[in-house]
Amino acid sequence: MSELQLNKIIGKVFSELADTLETGSYGKKPNIGITSMGSEHGEDNAINGALKAIKNNIDVTVIGTKAAEGLNLAEITNEDQSHKKMEQLLDNKEIDAAVTMHYPFPIGVSTVGRVITPGTGKEMFLATTTGTSSTDRIEGMIKNTIYGIITAKACGIKNPTVGILNIDGARQVEIALKKLQENGYDITFSESKRADGGAVMRGNDLLMASADVMVLDSLTGNLMMKLFSAYTTGGSYESLGYGYGPGIGEGFDKIIMIISRASGEPVVEGAIKYAAQLVKGNLLNIAKEEFAKAKKAGLKEILKSLKPVKKDDASDEDVKAPAKEVVTAQIPGIEIMDLEDAVKVLWKNGIYAESGMGCTGPVVLMSDANHKKAVDLLIQAGYVSKDQAE
Repeated sequence: MSELQLNKIIGKVFSELADTLETGSYGKKPNIGITSMGSEHGEDNAINGALKAIKNNIDVTVIGTKAAEGLNLAEITNEDQSHKKMEQLLDNKEIDAAVTMHYPFPIGVSTVGRVITPGTGKEMFLATTTGTSSTDRIEGMIKNTIYGIITAKACGIKNPTVGILNIDGARQVEIALKKLQENGYDITFSESKRADGGAVMRGNDLLMASADVMVLDSLTGNLMMKLFSAYTTGGSYESLGYGYGPGIGEGFDKIIMIISRASGEPVVEGAIKYAAQLVKGNLLNIAKEEFAKAKKAGLKEILKSLKPVKKDDASDEDVKAPAKEVVTAQIPGIEIMDLEDAVKVLWKNGIYAESGMGCTGPVVLMSDANHKKAVDLLIQAGYVSKDQAE
């Protein structure tokens, strides 16, 4: 071995020891690639964000036409070459993760965003913000929950709390997730900060980060991501947070992070730091473990059960309402599309009921005397779960 080779080895060892002292973990610095072309703010936007990120013990490779001192350059001549070059660097292990714009993830993969909430300054994961976990909305949100848990754990949150945003399908998602929990998959549900609590979150909870992981569909998540990132700037420049996050999906074996063409330097910096944290946190290994746990808890069977089934459905019958009563009790947790059918189920069984809309969503109203029987009937018919009706 030559003296030059020996000096290189010694230098590498000392460099890794320095990293250990700085980060508390032994090993090389994460190398994060970033495609710099295509931003509405110009190529320098990505370069300047990267220069800020490398101060956090991260190596950055710019995939573009130019770089700057302290950054690596994987040179391309036009934007169309960006993703091809990025994938090549990932496949060859020359970079550990990548940050890019408009990446075409396959169906089944969607991204988990990370924001800083204005109410408390806390961080929150939005599951998910781009991509499509499933062509079925409810199935997609159930998968999004697992994707969010995976990402939060890779960022060092050992037991992330989960909330479900109060959008169409939230109650069905809650029922399915609680079945998964009962079957042994570890989910810790958060409680809304509103007085009536529950795992279904309101808009206030978004602002306060009432859960570590907020579950929503990716279109709603994309909208929320843009609002959280750019509410201080008028919308043309995303100045806050960590971007739209990594693509997560069973069998997806790369860490590819998404930012927007409107993402400014602070978000570019945040996305690179987010990527580095996921590399250090072994995101891909955690994903394998969590998918295996969810499968063991019957995820496949639960998703299959979401396919249309015939409930105790009175919608096709000409059911007459019983004699009108004063309705002072209520049952929440019913999907808006099922509301009138649920009322008819109670009518069919001799209970006078009315539909209504509470502050947390649709409710069925009945007398206090009939409340318990109504709960049992709607649980039996599949419109609510036991804990939702309590």
